[in-house]
Amino acid sequence: MRIKPLRILELNFERGWRGGERQTLYNMTGFADAGIGVSLLCRKNCALEEKAREAGFTTYAFANIFGILYFLMRYGRHYNILHVQTSHILTYAVLAKPFHRAKIVFTRRVDFVPHGRFTRLKYRLTDKVIAISTAIKRILEDFGVENVTVISSAIVKKELNASRAIQLLANLPLAPTTKILGTTAALVDHKDPFTMVDAIAELAAKRKDFVFLHFGKGALEIPVRERIAALGLQDHYKLMGFHDNVEDVFTLLDVFVMSSEQEGLGSSVLDAFLYKVPVVGTNAGGLPDLLGEGRGILCPVKSPKALAAGIHTLLTKPRISEEQVRIAYQFAFEQHNLKYLTHKYLSIMYHLQGVPFPKATKAEVLY
Repeated sequence: MRIKPLRILELNFERGWRGGERQTLYNMTGFADAGIGVSLLCRKNCALEEKAREAGFTTYAFANIFGILYFLMRYGRHYNILHVQTSHILTYAVLAKPFHRAKIVFTRRVDFVPHGRFTRLKYRLTDKVIAISTAIKRILEDFGVENVTVISSAIVKKELNASRAIQLLANLPLAPTTKILGTTAALVDHKDPFTMVDAIAELAAKRKDFVFLHFGKGALEIPVRERIAALGLQDHYKLMGFHDNVEDVFTLLDVFVMSSEQEGLGSSVLDAFLYKVPVVGTNAGGLPDLLGEGRGILCPVKSPKALAAGIHTLLTKPRISEEQVRIAYQFAFEQHNLKYLTHKYLSIMYHLQGVPFPKATKAEVLY
C-alpha cells in the first residue's frame, strides 16, 4: 500500500529556548529525516525561529497571537497534521479548527494540573494527546482526557567543546582535585532552587572539595543569590547564568543534580545520561521514569539532606557511579533515540489519516 504523504506544521509560541523548544526542533529534524514535509509556526524573533531557519526549515513567525490565528485560518488547511507543543497555542489551533480541519496532535510536556471547562473542551477537540511521561499521563487521565499515549523526549548527541567549558571556569580558583557538580535549571519556583542551595549547604558541612555550578536564569535569581550568601556558600555555589552551548559543561561534571518540585520529564537528565554523568534527582513528575531502575539516585521532593547524601554517595563510591552511568547510557540510547521516537509519532499521525504505517523492529528504528 502506498503511504499517503504527510505535511506537518509544528506550533510553538514560546519566547525563550528551553527544553520544550529544543524538543520541537528535534521533532522537526526527526520528521525531515524520515522524508516528511514539516514547517514551523512560532513567535517572531525568538530563539526557536532562529535555530529552525539555520537548520533549513520553512518558518512562519508572527509578533502576536492574532497573526498565528490568521495563519491557521487561512493556511492551516494545507497541512494534514498540526503538531502543537504548548497548551497556550493549542487554544488557537482548536479555535481555528473549523477553518483548517487538520488533525491536531498535542504533546504535553508539563506536569501542572489543568483546570477549567474551556480546557476540557480544548482537549476534547484535540485528535490525539501525547504525554512525555507517565506522571503527565496520570494527570491528564484524572482530568478526564482519554486515550493518552506516552512518547518521551528525544536526545541527540552532539560534539561537546571541552575547551569552551573550561573557559567558563577561567575565573574560578579551582584546585585540580575539585569535584565539579552542576545543574541546568531555570531559577523558577517549580525547579525549587532553594532546596538545591540547602542541599549544597548540607554537602558543604560534610566536605569542602567541590564547587556547584548552576546554569540558568529566572525570576528567583536575586533571592537565590541572597540565600547563597546567607549560608556562606559563595565559594561553593556559583550562579553561571544562561549559556547557548550549556551541554559542553557535561565534559567537566562529576555529578548532575535536579531539585525540581514539579517536572514534566527532565530532559537535561537525558543529556547527563548520554554524556555519562551520574545523576541525583527528586522524584518529582516524570523524573522517576528516567532515574528509576538503577539509572540514578532518587530523592524525595524538598529534601536537601537526601540530595546531599546522594551526591556524597556518588562522589565516594565509584562502583555505584560507574554502574549507574552504564545502565543510564544504554537506556538513553535505546529509549530516547530520535529515530525511534519519530517512528512512534509517525505511527500515530498516519493512523489519524486512516493509513497504516509500517511497523519496524527496534533494531530498524535505532540504527
